[in-house]
Amino acid sequence: MTIDEKLFVGTATDEHIEMYLKAMWLIKENNQPIRVSTIANLLRIRQPSVVQMMRRIDKMGYVKYNKLDIQLTEKGEEIGRNLIRKSRLLEVLMVNYLKINPDEKIICGMEHHMSDEFTNSLSSILGNPKNTPNGKIIPAYSHQDSTKESE
Repeated sequence: MTIDEKLFVGTATDEHIEMYLKAMWLIKENNQPIRVSTIANLLRIRQPSVVQMMRRIDKMGYVKYNKLDIQLTEKGEEIGRNLIRKSRLLEVLMVNYLKINPDEKIICGMEHHMSDEFTNSLSSILGNPKNTPNGKIIPAYSHQDSTKESE
């Protein structure tokens, strides 16, 4: 018997890192300094967990971290921006086309698995919106798509 379906098991580690980068991008978008306490509050986790992740993703080149300052690198900012773009396009899809309230669990689950091709096609189908229904800016496309080094 042959099964012609393909299943995908993503890595929780990549999604976890992406959520930190997304959180930092949101903080930066709101013109706030990126601080361990702010990230912890936004992600609803403890500050020591944030410190541990900052050290880890600093080594990966996504942030420049020291105890007094956290800065997204170009690479980290690009990933955060793309995640926000994906989530906001999904929000437009849900509100304007599916006529349902945005569901953060669904959005968060999907945004980590959307390729550039899918995201750009979705944007095109939606008429390349510049804003979400509640007025948030949808960031422009950026070429890097994920924390995965290669696919």
